[in-house]
Amino acid sequence: MSKSRRIEVAVVGGGCAAVSAAFELTRPEHRGRYHVTMYVQGWRLGGKGASGRGPAGRIEEHGFHVWLGFYENAFRLLRECYAERNRDGKPRRFADWRDAFLPSPHIGLAERLPGGRWSAFMAHFPGGDGMPGDPLTEGNPYTVVGYLRRTATLLRTLLEACQERDAAAAPRPAAGATNGAPPVAVVIDGINRLVKYGALATMAALIEAAGLLEVVARTLSRYPDGIVLRLLDVIGSSARHQLESLAEHDDEVRRLWEIIDIVLATMRGIIRFELASDPRGFDAIDDYDCRDWLRQNGASQQSLDSAFVRGLHALAFAHVDGDFARPSLAAGAALRGSLRMFFTYRGALFWKMRAGMGDVVFAPFYEVLKRRGVSFRFFHRVEKVTLADRSTLRDGDRPHVAALEIDVQAEIKDGREYEPLIDIQGLPCWPSRPDYAQLVDGDRCAREGWDFESFWDRRKVATKTQRVVDDFDFVVLAVGVGAVPHLCADILERDQRWRDMVAHVKTTATQAFQIWLREGVEDLGWSYPLSSLSGFAQPFDTWADMAHLIPEESWPRAPRALAYFCSVLPDPSEGAAARGRDYPARRNEEVRRNAIRFLERDIKHFWPKAVDTAGGFRWDLLVDPGGQPANGNRAACFASQFWKANVNPSDRYTLSLPGSARYRISPLDNTYDNLTIAGDWTSCGHNTGCVEAAVMSGRLAAHAISHSPPLESIIGYDHP
Repeated sequence: MSKSRRIEVAVVGGGCAAVSAAFELTRPEHRGRYHVTMYVQGWRLGGKGASGRGPAGRIEEHGFHVWLGFYENAFRLLRECYAERNRDGKPRRFADWRDAFLPSPHIGLAERLPGGRWSAFMAHFPGGDGMPGDPLTEGNPYTVVGYLRRTATLLRTLLEACQERDAAAAPRPAAGATNGAPPVAVVIDGINRLVKYGALATMAALIEAAGLLEVVARTLSRYPDGIVLRLLDVIGSSARHQLESLAEHDDEVRRLWEIIDIVLATMRGIIRFELASDPRGFDAIDDYDCRDWLRQNGASQQSLDSAFVRGLHALAFAHVDGDFARPSLAAGAALRGSLRMFFTYRGALFWKMRAGMGDVVFAPFYEVLKRRGVSFRFFHRVEKVTLADRSTLRDGDRPHVAALEIDVQAEIKDGREYEPLIDIQGLPCWPSRPDYAQLVDGDRCAREGWDFESFWDRRKVATKTQRVVDDFDFVVLAVGVGAVPHLCADILERDQRWRDMVAHVKTTATQAFQIWLREGVEDLGWSYPLSSLSGFAQPFDTWADMAHLIPEESWPRAPRALAYFCSVLPDPSEGAAARGRDYPARRNEEVRRNAIRFLERDIKHFWPKAVDTAGGFRWDLLVDPGGQPANGNRAACFASQFWKANVNPSDRYTLSLPGSARYRISPLDNTYDNLTIAGDWTSCGHNTGCVEAAVMSGRLAAHAISHSPPLESIIGYDHP
């Protein structure tokens, strides 16, 4: 290949990983060396994060999308995207990334009380130093030792909170107890003194012991594991003795004790499994289920059944085959995700978007990439990644992608490029439906109900084959892992590693619905600030107050509340072979029934004034975007809202099941000479289904092709 020739890169997919790879490969620093063509099924970018504008300009999402304050890579790229887009000086509604994101510090969990009642408890997380995407000014916080130090500090803080709840407790010891760096011998003497009698009689003594633990965590390698474990054991047994009786009569203390118990088990496990010195870090325990691992390290069954652990599983959709009765999450992924979430966030724990994810993330990226010269091939469904025939390879040649087989779903009139964005109140947005007026025979496609985003709608107007050298040099495969078996039959036939990957890296379908209401949630009985809540009842365990989005929509008369609900969606018993073109519609109908049942049966626990005198949901609360008056019929009223079954292979959420991480393949894998992969299902340094993992993977894929960005600039990537 001539080094002077422009290198053609085919990116298959349009989600976060694909966009991140394209963004890195087309940076101005490359001086046009790489030309990227993105092949996108349907009419919009976004993948699992796609959103669109429906009737009344309302925002319609695949689910509840929120960014976390530790998404350093995602925020860094987005901030660079906004800065580059704004260099043209044009006035924009969201000129800066801070205009597009809203700090969301209030997070809630739901717990079931005796008698079947549900209760919510909320936590406010103070703003972290700096903003996500700022340059890191301290030492690398993404280390096991770094996390351990922060965990020790959290333990002391929790014990102090328990002390404040106990009016009879002794005064808090001086804060200076943990300052400085006393000699190791002094610390060991202090530990021996505390554990001598096997129990710490007062809360003050417990807090003193936690202070010593903080000191030990700062220079862990200087202390024998045995003495650290003895200190943890005496803190745990003494805390249980002092707090369990108090917890029986004080729900706040009970919740604090459950967190303390989990924190102690986490620290004990890090020490016992020697994770601080293991080069694999948290990956060393990924064969364990997180609940089993915590149990092995002393966590009580009460803590393992707590709202905190259930909320963790809900956040990660961590249920096998979408079955609520089968929670499962790899211990290493759970710890890494939880510790990054709570200890490395900046600005806010959660960040909500001020419009749809398509509006504030993918539309700006599209505009910048388009300006850089990226070619977008919408309505191009890649059907097959074809490897070169073995007989054509010379000795020493690695296998490579020879062709991409593509179905063209629709052609654009007059051979023009498809213009995907629409304007809503001065904001470029993606519509929820394609612009049929731009398509050849668009009226027929609309009339016949062509579903361009459905895996099961195989209709097309043409086929094409893109060939290596003639049309591309490299391929970035950035579809969901659920789609890999359908696109990569050649690779699966030849490569055991790929067969193992698709067999073990599992996915789950998800479901979501949104409702717009005539009354505010505070009028319906919700007494907390703008918030998100997880760990609630099946079939929708997570809901979010999203009223801040209403001004961005175009209602003739604005609703007063907007709520998003989401959860896993159990897989049906029927096999894939039995699913036809109507499969998405059947699953959508299932979600509709689930949502109606949920509103009738469960929402009253948090919105007590949303029910009528007979105890049923007040269906007249729902606002029709067409302005139709509510008639009280639940099916007719709910029909005006939005719901979605995410069942397409690429739309399914990637799980982090015990034992599965070893089967993930890295974007840096060079088995295939001109192929790299990208997605939150790859081995990317954060093996959890989320935006940050997808962006990290996309950056790694770009590095595999161009050796840029430098690996050390991928925040949190700690693999050799």
